[in-house]
Amino acid sequence: MDTENSTRSEAGAPERGDALKDVRTVVVKVGTNVLSRPDGDMALGRIHGLIENLADLRRRGIKVILVSSGAISMGMNRLEFDKRPTSLQDKQACAAIGQIQLMAVYQQGFDRYQLPTAQLLLTEDDFASRTRYLNLRNTMFRLLEMGVLPIVNENDSISTSEIEGPEAGKGAVFGDNDELSALVASKLDADLLLLLTDVNGLYASSPDPGNGENEKPISIVREITSEITAMAADNRDERSRGGMGSKLQAITIAVQSGIPAIIVNGLTADVVRDALAGEDVGTLFLPGKRLKSRKHWIAYASSTTGLAEINPGAREALVERGSSLLFTGTVRVEGDFKRGDVISIIDDDGQEFARGISNYDSRQAEALLGKELDEIADADFPEFITRDNIALKE
Repeated sequence: MDTENSTRSEAGAPERGDALKDVRTVVVKVGTNVLSRPDGDMALGRIHGLIENLADLRRRGIKVILVSSGAISMGMNRLEFDKRPTSLQDKQACAAIGQIQLMAVYQQGFDRYQLPTAQLLLTEDDFASRTRYLNLRNTMFRLLEMGVLPIVNENDSISTSEIEGPEAGKGAVFGDNDELSALVASKLDADLLLLLTDVNGLYASSPDPGNGENEKPISIVREITSEITAMAADNRDERSRGGMGSKLQAITIAVQSGIPAIIVNGLTADVVRDALAGEDVGTLFLPGKRLKSRKHWIAYASSTTGLAEINPGAREALVERGSSLLFTGTVRVEGDFKRGDVISIIDDDGQEFARGISNYDSRQAEALLGKELDEIADADFPEFITRDNIALKE
């Protein structure tokens, strides 16, 4: 394992304290397996323990946003489904029923601490449209200023991207609540993303009770490398969606926004309190350089309506020199996009490494493919995508 990019537990505590000392706003995401028991019933004792921890943070002046899964699972239990339904309509029905139950438990629990709550059900359009995203941001800020604890979930009853997963729609903004929580954290300029799951953190390999080296998770990850990504084995059950791979995707969004993230075991009592106190629990991912708000929106909060494949020379110009994308380096375009739409930028291996706002619609762009600057002197723009409108995703 690369010890420069990750550390075992013994060395982690002082560095954690430094990373978490100035936390003023935290986004806490809680997964279905934390909120429910194996039989599908609500784990009420665990939920009330979480509520107590979050209320304690608010008393200390830390603003809290809760991103909660569990609606579909609660609906499944209410309708006596033995396993996760396969039809979209059944999933949406379960979500609609379960959401009421879930919010009732939260409201009743937070009322014990005189802590008002608000529910926000979001869809991908709330992030894909910059106007709606700014409206959402303003609403969130106002709620926090008023001392309200916002509880966020995707609006599963009308949106399909989370229910069906990332493959449901090309260019979908988020495919589960892990990624939703990271987007919320980045949009609200949060100081920490805390992911509550049913494992102790990220392991170098699957935990083996007979192997002392693997009994503890990695304490600190300084950079999400290909080696770190390979450690994220996706294990899911019938009631939940996001595995460790999903959490690493979400954490990538957070750390590229300059936000540290921690994966902790939400089945452990008072783990939220311990994590915020700098205790050596779970796996802490240290932040990278913060992207500017507009570029972060382009890279992560927008959905795409098409793509542009570029050659290796153009890729090098974008990545190494921060250049604009020209038509001479563009091999092909795909999709029905308009001027001003965000499109994916892929390399010759088909890997998306950037996104950008197109200066042309797809029909115009296809006609200009491969042309040199002197061949398009009369065009509206010399660039296909201007460098200020390109956001790298790596």
